[in-house]
Amino acid sequence: MPKMKTKKSASKRFVVRPGGTVKRGQAFKRHILTKKTTKNKRQLRGTVGIHASDMSSVRAMLPFA
Repeated sequence: MPKMKTKKSASKRFVVRPGGTVKRGQAFKRHILTKKTTKNKRQLRGTVGIHASDMSSVRAMLPFA
């Protein structure tokens, strides 16, 4: 049986909290920021939780988290 391995790209993007929930960074804040409003960019700060429908795929990518 081969080893289970963590997807390293997923481990860099997601952080598992002690309660088992997963947090991620906000998207749409990397480039083409001139046409986005200041309010929009301000609300894209920080982190948010993973949606429940995506939880199974994130768990498969992070088997040891």
